[in-house]
Amino acid sequence: MEQTIMSKLRRSMLFVPGANAAMLSNTFIYSPDTIMFDLEDSVSLREKDTARMLVFHALQHPLYQDVETVVRVNPLDSEFGLKDLHAVVRAGADVVRLPKTDTAEDVLEMERHISDIERLCGRRIGSTKMMAAIETAKGVNNAVEIANCCPRLIGIALGAEDYVRDLRTQRSPEGTELLFARCSILQAARSAGIMAFDTVYSDANNEEGFIREAEHIKQLGFDGKSLINPRQIEMVHNVFAPTQAEVDYANRVIEAAEDAEKKGLGVVSLNGKMVDSPIIERARWTLQKAQSGIKQ
Repeated sequence: MEQTIMSKLRRSMLFVPGANAAMLSNTFIYSPDTIMFDLEDSVSLREKDTARMLVFHALQHPLYQDVETVVRVNPLDSEFGLKDLHAVVRAGADVVRLPKTDTAEDVLEMERHISDIERLCGRRIGSTKMMAAIETAKGVNNAVEIANCCPRLIGIALGAEDYVRDLRTQRSPEGTELLFARCSILQAARSAGIMAFDTVYSDANNEEGFIREAEHIKQLGFDGKSLINPRQIEMVHNVFAPTQAEVDYANRVIEAAEDAEKKGLGVVSLNGKMVDSPIIERARWTLQKAQSGIKQ
């Protein structure tokens, strides 16, 4: 399932509580880009061990082999963190999500443990990827160092609920209080060549508000959004889908680039304007996204 970091679509990342056996048994039917099993906040203390066992078995289910799987583990300084890590790495999780990442050392400590577990269980060293969730003011301030510290990282994500509590404020419909964190995380991710993921929209019944927020984070440049309800998958995919006009332009760019290459030209031109390599790369990315649906 391995692909280069920026070529894998991760528009939708659906949270699944690790102790919810019913959801664990069939979440793959909703076809999100990524499924994120949660062993942390959505699981009560008395259910931690049960949830870990349930997720361990779910990761080995044949129908979960065709979708990227992420597991949010408990912090390493808790009594559950290292147990979680041993279980999910051995079970073959594609990505481990670190909660409450404040420093680069948090990532590197987790990376060292993952390497040890891979070595012990015979998985290829480096095959388990990582994602860091930034959920505090300290984490936002250290976002650049976090994003650039480890080759296992596929991306960094904003965890808004803990972040706004750390700021001593509340979430608003406009998301004004999150703008600095969102921009900081996005800039840090891009500086490292990895992806940026937005936080959940917690009001599952407010479809208009969800779409408005999804359009906002897409315009900022985020790659995708964490979700708490399967109904949100199609909505976020529609928001992130390229328009027909964008697809048509991308096709013209690729055709012009291929024509220039055939003629041995060093400069690509389209309608009298020079087309440089970032535009060509963006056109390829647009066409890849279009394969998953075009927004009319």
